[in-house]
Amino acid sequence: MLALIQRVTQAEVVVDSRSLGAIGPGLLVFVGVERGDVQATSTRLYERVSGYRVFPDAQDRMNLSVTQAGGQLLLVPQFTLPADTRKGMRPSLSTAAAPAEAERLFEHFVETARAAGQQPQTGRFRSHMQVSLVNDGPVTFMLRVAPPA
Repeated sequence: MLALIQRVTQAEVVVDSRSLGAIGPGLLVFVGVERGDVQATSTRLYERVSGYRVFPDAQDRMNLSVTQAGGQLLLVPQFTLPADTRKGMRPSLSTAAAPAEAERLFEHFVETARAAGQQPQTGRFRSHMQVSLVNDGPVTFMLRVAPPA
């Protein structure tokens, strides 16, 4: 399972000209689900996202997590994230999980965030979304939790 995280000062996701979610300072997280991912993979990825230290401390060093910094989360499902781009001129989506399984694990990711006390905003699975953001830094990282062997 993959998460592309971006530290933002603001971000918003829109579907059909309607805002589904918007945040101020925090993390915009694009979540991709790979074949073989399970609930434990989703839980572990949330732990990494919420604990990853990308916010500045009093000495302006990236030493605080989104939770410690009091930041918000905007979670957006992105089925293209696990694409295989190693060859050719067109991405292969064969490594992505089937849509129903990906949606289930994305929802588990969201519920894990809620159970941890976060109030995440979200995009909508299987929708054409417009995502806008102001990347702070810019600070962008790709996190991956491998499916169990």
